[in-house]
Amino acid sequence: MHNDHALVEARLDRFVRDHLTPALYRDARPLAATAWQVEREPVPFDTAVQQSFEPVPLGWRWGRAWSTVWLHVTGEVPAEWLPHPPEGTRIEVLVDFGYNRSRSGFQAEGLAYRPDGTLIKAISPLNSWLPVEPGDAAIELLIEAAANPDVAGEYTFDPTPYGQWETAPDEPLYSLKQLEVALRDDTVWELLQDIWTLRGLMAELPEGSSRRHEILRALEDMLDVLDPEGIPSTAPAGRAALAGVLAKPAHASAHRVLATGHAHIDSAWLWPLRETVRKCARTFTNAMALMDEYPDFVFSCSSAQQYRWMKDHHPQVFDRIREKVAAGQFSPVGGMWVESDTNMPGGEAMARQFIAGKRFFLDEFGVECREAWLPDSFGYSAALPQIVAAAGSQWFLTQKISWNQYNKMPHHTFWWEGIDGTRVFTHFPPVDTYISELNGRELAHAERNFSEKGRASISLVPFGWGDGGGGPTREMIAAARRTEDLEGSPTVVIGTAEQFFTEAQAEYPEAPVWRGEMYLELHRGVFTSQLRTKQGNRRNEALLRQAELWAATAALRTGLPYPAAELEQAWHTVLLLQFHDILPGSSIAWVHREAEQRHAAVTDALEAIIEASLAALAGSPADGGVDLLVNAGPFTRAGVPALGAGQYDAARLAASHPGVTATEAPDGATILDNGIIRAVVDARGHVTSLVAHADGREAIVPGAPANVLRLHRDLPNLWDAWDLDQHYQRTVTELLDVDERRVRATAEEATVITVRRVGASGGQQSTIEQRLILRAGATALEIENRVDWREREKILKLAVPLDVHAEQIAAETQFGHLYRATHTNTSWDAARFEACQHRFVHLGEPGYGVAIANDSTYGYDVGRDTRADGGTTTTVRFSLLRAPLFPDPESDQGEHLLRFRIAPGATIGDAVALGYDLATPLRAVRAAAPIAPIVTSSDPAVVVETVKLAEDGSGDLVVRLYEARGGRARTVLTLDGTAAAIVSTDLLERELADEPSAAGASIELPFRPFQLRTVRFREASAR
Repeated sequence: MHNDHALVEARLDRFVRDHLTPALYRDARPLAATAWQVEREPVPFDTAVQQSFEPVPLGWRWGRAWSTVWLHVTGEVPAEWLPHPPEGTRIEVLVDFGYNRSRSGFQAEGLAYRPDGTLIKAISPLNSWLPVEPGDAAIELLIEAAANPDVAGEYTFDPTPYGQWETAPDEPLYSLKQLEVALRDDTVWELLQDIWTLRGLMAELPEGSSRRHEILRALEDMLDVLDPEGIPSTAPAGRAALAGVLAKPAHASAHRVLATGHAHIDSAWLWPLRETVRKCARTFTNAMALMDEYPDFVFSCSSAQQYRWMKDHHPQVFDRIREKVAAGQFSPVGGMWVESDTNMPGGEAMARQFIAGKRFFLDEFGVECREAWLPDSFGYSAALPQIVAAAGSQWFLTQKISWNQYNKMPHHTFWWEGIDGTRVFTHFPPVDTYISELNGRELAHAERNFSEKGRASISLVPFGWGDGGGGPTREMIAAARRTEDLEGSPTVVIGTAEQFFTEAQAEYPEAPVWRGEMYLELHRGVFTSQLRTKQGNRRNEALLRQAELWAATAALRTGLPYPAAELEQAWHTVLLLQFHDILPGSSIAWVHREAEQRHAAVTDALEAIIEASLAALAGSPADGGVDLLVNAGPFTRAGVPALGAGQYDAARLAASHPGVTATEAPDGATILDNGIIRAVVDARGHVTSLVAHADGREAIVPGAPANVLRLHRDLPNLWDAWDLDQHYQRTVTELLDVDERRVRATAEEATVITVRRVGASGGQQSTIEQRLILRAGATALEIENRVDWREREKILKLAVPLDVHAEQIAAETQFGHLYRATHTNTSWDAARFEACQHRFVHLGEPGYGVAIANDSTYGYDVGRDTRADGGTTTTVRFSLLRAPLFPDPESDQGEHLLRFRIAPGATIGDAVALGYDLATPLRAVRAAAPIAPIVTSSDPAVVVETVKLAEDGSGDLVVRLYEARGGRARTVLTLDGTAAAIVSTDLLERELADEPSAAGASIELPFRPFQLRTVRFREASAR
């Protein structure tokens, strides 16, 4: 036989395009529309229907960016289609808002209502039809149409004005291109699905495959029997020509796919938060319409916040979700408040993602999610397995690691082990997408790519349009049904994530182990972009800790009502703003300006709680009372106990810590000394010497000063706000010139101030003022960076070379720290050229180390070099600011304050304390008497992270602790009061039967390295 494969395939594609697809609808009649344009922000249905609507013609231009138009659509069903449509047809309304059909969720979308306000379904570029009930003679419906601009465009990453309402152009973006009632031919539709499935499968089969040729000839036979002038009458014969190849069963060894409906909806990204509320309503309504038609369809949906939005803003949608959850079709997954970033949230915040999310699902639906579900977050912290397990979950799913630039993840089904040794059973779907259409290419890729072949046979495929929402379509369900048992294809069955994980774990209990973080070899710039958003997060994480501590202490000691509702609202806001396109800084300007405003409001609310709680604890001081320092940190400071308030003994501290001196050297350097450490700051503001008097060891490299600002060109190949490509390191300017220098000194504090101005003269210049501060009694030199940032497409780094032979760097993560190599021996090490840390890093060699703490910086890189003298220089460079142009062209412009502290001769324990010290400054209060800590931990290696009252409103005291130094520990946790019992719990504060418990006011607790524990004091009362 001659090889005419290409010709047949070309014939097929053109026939489908030119004849079969146009025949999908046998007839169509125009409908009429009137419109009301919302002035700015969306309004509910009840408000919209009371407005005055004006007639609009077909072709009407509409939709200034981010605006909303309500359409009132009316018309008659043709008499010949009544009382029932002709056999094998259905009546539908077709709507085209003038979008392109390249993708769903990034353009105009609509939500359709009946006149009584009940929902029908949504309209989007790839799902643009509405059902008409059989027998209805008149058509009347309302559509809320959202004119969302396609900010992404073709992903050229050009600066866009569409990121804010204020900068978006006024001209309309869309046109009313189609509005008709049409008669769909069911047989033609089914034939199109047959062809789509077979065409996709055929393209993935080997050229020499008999099955490929069999499908090709069946498709050719189908083309021969179809009459282009009589598609409706010949479509049954066309389907019959394909029935044989569709009926052939899959091989017994075929890869098995569990497909679950899905719509990864970014809680904000290239649209604002308020638009996500509507995206959820549209997507969930579509999913439930499919459930009504297809009883076997299951939709998996994460993010308690998105359900909460429905409860608050779309109760009709939420009520239907309740029904579908009870029916087993709508499946809550993930158990988190949002699909958050997992690198940057602090330990307690990461725990609260699960606490808040799982509590919501349990309270509203009686469902406990057993899996963590994070398909799109930008890498996964090594602390996450322990947090997942402590929340009562046992499985983990991600997809994003398939985006790695250099190294392919070796497993798809595996055990993931965290920093404390906890393991969770993990799946990384080999389909390499979370928005599958279930096409032949995707299914074939899932089978080819699956790493566990021979040991395991099943993988999961999330299907449905995502990112911007939309979810599954009826075409995708048709594809699933056709591939349920089809020769040459993996077998597909629709089900839940729980069904998948249960079967996968039973099949492969001895799966391989991946230890440590799952670092994403991409999107490294997100540790730095949008500093204000990150600073709001760091600030409010610390304030939430303080507010809960003092509110709980005041409630037990004074009876002050515990502000549970206010604290919950603050937590929910912070958790929402940790979403993986908000905290990473990769959203449009609208999102980040709103995030900054919301963080500011949370700060005000928390400060009010702290002030009220401390006022209650201070009492009414007689004779004016005494001035106290309030220490919310977990370590004693300035003679004040952890978690308490005490008097500052200035005389005693002065005796043990002499004041600060600032001495000018002949070469223009300034020597700062407080009797604990000595620092030399040269004329350019660089640190040329840093010594702790206790050991006399020099931390600074000869001839290589610390505190050097480095400005790099920052031009990623793609994904501007997301990516930091390694070639940035090849272009660097060290900022050496000083425009101003001055010294201020008192016995309590000495400061060297340098000012640098960067940029072309005559244009906008960045101003960087650095203050190097040494305080009396301090073990660390403080560096304040006050930056008025005006650069574009640059990244500012702070370099700290140290005379330390460090094989690895310890970087804080949630409830502990992890070690990363300082070398690039392997491709995995080389790819990790920018990484994340929280409040500190520690560089050490046996017997000596240096700790560096920060108040709001996450991104850093580290490297090691051998000097000519044989010594080793280990340099850590912190990423201070970036200036990407997409999606926010004004990213990070303006004024910023970033603080660091460098402590020579420091241990890991010192680093932990330094990080808390910078995050939790001492406060001043005037009180009747010192405030004793409500709880104490006897071992300083065991940190009291959280003190709060129980979530259930019982008044029980809950304490969360972790081992912070990476070793074994044993502590006695003591309550300053009484309790009926002390029990160990999971994160949701449920008692754990096999963990320590005690009677009385104290309990002894053993800890393995980095172990996290939660303890509940039942019926606690304070002295």
